[in-house]
Amino acid sequence: MPLGANKAAIMGVAGVSTGDVVLLSSQTATSDATLSFTSGITSTYGEYIFKFYNVSPETDGENLTFQVSTDGGSSYGLTVTSSYFMAYHTEADESALTYLTGEDQAQGTAFQRISHDVGDGADESAVGELHLFNPSSTTYVKHFYSRSVNYGANHSAQDEYCGGYFNTTSDIDAVQFKFSSGDFDGTIKMWGVK
Repeated sequence: MPLGANKAAIMGVAGVSTGDVVLLSSQTATSDATLSFTSGITSTYGEYIFKFYNVSPETDGENLTFQVSTDGGSSYGLTVTSSYFMAYHTEADESALTYLTGEDQAQGTAFQRISHDVGDGADESAVGELHLFNPSSTTYVKHFYSRSVNYGANHSAQDEYCGGYFNTTSDIDAVQFKFSSGDFDGTIKMWGVK
């Protein structure tokens, strides 16, 4: 279903016509280990936006991660280069803007972290979005960036940014989300942007 102009503006894609931003899929995890989007990623759209809503791990202090596939989701583990930084403020009034070297990758194949140290309490979760550009290109590498906000296991509000690229010229046709360990709850929606 196409978005109206107001909803397009809220999603951060203002300036596009209402028919250019389309909700393609919505999945809700309830004590699931993964959520996988294995259909709908085609050359129809030049950008895909994955929005995650109140995702919460069942184990305290886990990281929300993602990886992509070029074989319809049979395997995940493409080579990624990324950088990661965050700003945080704790309940004890400590704050900082910091680069997290343990969250980035230099031609690694692990699942990429996009929300760090998420708490498992009833009032703790992560929200945010991941943008993936031109996944169907067979000429260029595939760029992405994400922004998330969460309430961390260390009792802090965290505003996190990750960006990078998948070093492949094969078309990406599946995306999987999971926490670094254990099951999770929450909703993730996939939007296509022409």
